[in-house]
Amino acid sequence: MKKALVLGAGGFIGNHLVNRLKKDGYWVRGVDLKYPEYQEKSNADEFVQGDLKDVSLVSRVFVAPNQLTPNILGFDEIYQLAADMGGAGYIFTGDNDANVMHNSAMINLNVAEAAVKFKAGRVFYSSSACMYPEHNQLDPNNPNCEESSAYPANPDSEYGWEKLFSERLYFAYNRNYNLNVRVARFHNIFGPLGTWDGGREKAPAAMCRKAAELTDGDELEVWGDGLQTRSFLYIDDCVEAVIRFTRQDDFIGPVNIGSAEMVSINDLAQLALDAAGKSNKIKNLAGKDFVDKYGFKCPEGVRGRNSDNRLYREKMNWEPTQPLKDGVASTFKWINSQVNI
Repeated sequence: MKKALVLGAGGFIGNHLVNRLKKDGYWVRGVDLKYPEYQEKSNADEFVQGDLKDVSLVSRVFVAPNQLTPNILGFDEIYQLAADMGGAGYIFTGDNDANVMHNSAMINLNVAEAAVKFKAGRVFYSSSACMYPEHNQLDPNNPNCEESSAYPANPDSEYGWEKLFSERLYFAYNRNYNLNVRVARFHNIFGPLGTWDGGREKAPAAMCRKAAELTDGDELEVWGDGLQTRSFLYIDDCVEAVIRFTRQDDFIGPVNIGSAEMVSINDLAQLALDAAGKSNKIKNLAGKDFVDKYGFKCPEGVRGRNSDNRLYREKMNWEPTQPLKDGVASTFKWINSQVNI
């Protein structure tokens, strides 16, 4: 039986990945600070609750079961998804920059070192589209997120800078220590069983929650003018893309994992309203009105971002299949069930 180690297994993507690996017949160890929030228990064969900033914990979880020699790993696949992250309300206010950079960098330093020490198999690292230069994402209708556009570097957030650093860290370990790594840049992954309130939720979850909470006469509030563009990848397509990328032998990345279906945030809000079967109006909130209500500057992020999937399609001969409309409908159905428990 093949064995997999999922770091960040209590998070949204990590939990879905554990479920998929179990369906594939793997023995799975999950590691996270917390258990999955919206599932009764993790489906991992073993779940270790702990802080991956702790080097002793990392060393312990990297030793697979039934290994008599402590310097032999035994895991066929390692998925490093653990990070200090969240939605715009967490990443772009500036209030959490030090924690975001310190916590995630410490985790990745520990993981890269342990992967070499314990002779790791394949190691997948989840980077983010937030590492792309801000100056390539000023035009909401024509953003440039081709993998080769990453330099000269100019991410729009400290979260993006840390992701860029960690990409370079894993590639350096590949060059110097032959670490068998795969690096992918996620573009806004969404779906059921993900955070939907509290400030760390991503835009699709926030829009679905707001739509679920609306009563007659209410307006659905969108931060900013709503003309900023993004693409959003449904979780099932994300997991499929990660596994295909990790298990092939010819390409280590970096590569985008996302949807090429770009929409404005106002259009995303309308999809949530459509999924809810509601005809409420959309209200954009920005500038002084936003500051007066929330006490901080409106965190809009870059003006445009869309996944350029040409390289993944060329290397993997595959691309996502779930239309955004269908993914939003599935996500709304689940979030609505949470809101109206």
